[in-house]
Amino acid sequence: MLIFCMDDMVPKNHMLRLIDKAINWNFIYELVEEKYSPDNGRPSMTPVILIKIPFIRYLYGIKSMQQIIKEIEVNVAYCWFLGLDMLDSLPHFSIFRKNYILRFQDTDVFEQIFSHILKECMKHHLVDTSVIFADTTHVKACANSKKK
Repeated sequence: MLIFCMDDMVPKNHMLRLIDKAINWNFIYELVEEKYSPDNGRPSMTPVILIKIPFIRYLYGIKSMQQIIKEIEVNVAYCWFLGLDMLDSLPHFSIFRKNYILRFQDTDVFEQIFSHILKECMKHHLVDTSVIFADTTHVKACANSKKK
């Protein structure tokens, strides 16, 4: 039997380790408190994990929620960042869509969370703000308002 410590498996300079050190993720609980019932229904997946998983997905350019769940199953750094053991069960990829629709649709909770994360990363110099790129691929130009 081989015993290992996940903390030892994640390099000290790994991006997720730097981000985790810079951000106190507990702010999420306060923002979503009214969306969760403490004594009704089945225990839910912690809101921090439900935010961290899409965060990893976007950070590493993973195309779908289904794919990120598969990646987490085999990536020690991802599991470490989420606070999971390699044997912990992961949420089904559809839980994110359901969670969004049931709890967060028509709110600005995600915007608040990701704005806070971005500000913290900028404060700790994990984001370079000297150059900003904008993807305007799908923005229709409206140069001549009289032309139809």
